[in-house]
Amino acid sequence: MTNQPFSMQGMTGIITGLANGDSIALGCAKAMHQAGAEMIVTYGHPKAESHVQPLAGEMGHPELMLCDVREAAQVDALFRRAAERWGKLDFLIHSMAFAPRDDLHGRVVDCSWEGFALAMDISCHSFIRLARQAEPLMQAGGTLITMSYYGAEKVVDNYNLMGPVKAALESSVRYMAAELGPKGIRVHALSPGPIRTRAASGIQDFEDLARDAETRSPLRRLVATEDVGQCAVFLASGAGQSLTGSTLYVDAGHNIKA
Repeated sequence: MTNQPFSMQGMTGIITGLANGDSIALGCAKAMHQAGAEMIVTYGHPKAESHVQPLAGEMGHPELMLCDVREAAQVDALFRRAAERWGKLDFLIHSMAFAPRDDLHGRVVDCSWEGFALAMDISCHSFIRLARQAEPLMQAGGTLITMSYYGAEKVVDNYNLMGPVKAALESSVRYMAAELGPKGIRVHALSPGPIRTRAASGIQDFEDLARDAETRSPLRRLVATEDVGQCAVFLASGAGQSLTGSTLYVDAGHNIKA
């Protein structure tokens, strides 16, 4: 390890969920590259390839792989490639969430079983599955990071189904941190405030959330995907070696306001 606590030199990892130039995954990949890490970056659908390939230079030309987390063969291939390339992993960033539009835009009490199960599978259980595959490659320890939102803790208008799903994700982070901590594997959730990404546009009246964050957060601004990436570097680097099981808000302080 380098003696620079925020350096990622010599570290290797996987970042999942890149979809386009607005993705939080891109902000994380750029920050990790700038800190010196090597990465495999995944996208979840073949149609995304034309959007992610032009972004390679911003991320230091990492290896790009298709990985739909619902496809076990693709997940197996991802970790097999990481093992072949490095024989280890130092970090994994899970940056994906999904809920069917009809279920997301309706009341929680009206959501379908199928919609709830799909949202939970992609947004929460996939993190657990990825962690299970990463564990054998983190013999010297490592860091697992996922993305949450304040709607996991408090009721946020129009966040609806994703609130209970993200609450389950944050609880999973705590249990995984307790289970994996003896092996030196740290587990965290980052909780960004509203960011104008293409994925966020699926939330009904998202602009109302964004304007509220801009006007009421102590710093009077929205955060950027790069801000989230810098916090991921902090947690995964030597600087974060004594932290685990946390949900770290990256929201210009918006979560402290009533």
